[in-house]
Amino acid sequence: MAGHSQFKNIMHKKGKQDAIRSKLFSKLAREITVAAKLGLPDPAMNARLRAAVLAARAENMPKDNIERAIKKASGAEGENYEEVRYEGYAPGGVAVIVEALTDNRNRTAGEVRSSFTKAGGSLAETGAVSFMFDRVGLIVYDRKVADDAAVFEAAIEAGAEDVVSGPEEHEIVTSVEAVAEAQKALEAKFGEPKKASLVWRPQTTVAVDDEAGEKILRLIGQLEDNDDVQNVTANFEVSDELVVRMQA
Repeated sequence: MAGHSQFKNIMHKKGKQDAIRSKLFSKLAREITVAAKLGLPDPAMNARLRAAVLAARAENMPKDNIERAIKKASGAEGENYEEVRYEGYAPGGVAVIVEALTDNRNRTAGEVRSSFTKAGGSLAETGAVSFMFDRVGLIVYDRKVADDAAVFEAAIEAGAEDVVSGPEEHEIVTSVEAVAEAQKALEAKFGEPKKASLVWRPQTTVAVDDEAGEKILRLIGQLEDNDDVQNVTANFEVSDELVVRMQA
């Protein structure tokens, strides 16, 4: 299990599910508000907002919550969030990228640094590890929308660069520039996707043993528990058994 996919359910690990869900909704709402502030408050005319709304729907976020987050962007009470990217090394030299939306850069930087240090890793300068990743568009469909061949053919026609069909999902990779048009073309065939966004994709991954993997997964879990952190990506592989054990 490699790259971003192994962390898609990290918020559903052990603990009180209501509290976890509330934290997740808060992160999703923050992204919706920021996206609406940066562009038009109409998902049809704002690709980032559309992606944020798709992500919220995928987590069954109530429609009222979504609409309230969009309206908040134009209200006087709306917070001003800054987009910040942190880069660092987890145990075993694994590269980690942390994306955050914060209203206090110093607070968030201190908390992220503390998480790395406690896990036996270290925070690095911006650009220190991102060269090991590609910034790409990712469009995700449920496995049942069509068979592998049909999805592959449609994705290539839409301008995709890669298609990975797994047991639960079809992951379609595009360039950053092509993601919006590819999404539009695919929606005409398969309907609305589960997800459509820009992600960091590791160029290569590092296989680690369960001992190191456990430390890295704990670090990622702690980072994702931070209210300001939106996404965490790392370039390592661990066994599915370890991921299941850590989420139990």
